[in-house]
Amino acid sequence: MTNIKIGDQIPEFQSVTDKGEAFGLNDLKGSPTVLYFYPKDNTSGCTLEAKSLRDGKAELQRRGYKIIGVSPDSVKSHQGFCTKHELNFTLLADTDHSLAEALGVWRLKKMCGREYMGIVRTTFLLDAEARVTHIIEKVDTKDSFGQIIKLLEE
Repeated sequence: MTNIKIGDQIPEFQSVTDKGEAFGLNDLKGSPTVLYFYPKDNTSGCTLEAKSLRDGKAELQRRGYKIIGVSPDSVKSHQGFCTKHELNFTLLADTDHSLAEALGVWRLKKMCGREYMGIVRTTFLLDAEARVTHIIEKVDTKDSFGQIIKLLEE
């Protein structure tokens, strides 16, 4: 369960883009945004999700949306991920996971009997004032774009 609800504004934050530029709350404002959190660059599910959004970017832009991906990976890791998969949107390096924690997507996870803290894959759709309009907690990595479009058309 996320800490943030539909209607809430994204809290103030500071991060760094895959281009090494500062990025904060004001950078989310001005147009609707797909703000998606994913666990790790270059893993199978995360790559499928990124490619789905990459391939759907033109349609999302037509609807006024920009895409921002967030993971705890470094700027350098993001640069390699963007280059390798020809990603055409911004990735944020949330290396201290402060933004993920603020939104409640940094949680205890279990895999192969091991417990650890990590990002729970979640997509937030934001309006032009960075207020949450939709939350997708069960992300379809293969068709993340289609899942978003379906929500927008309801």
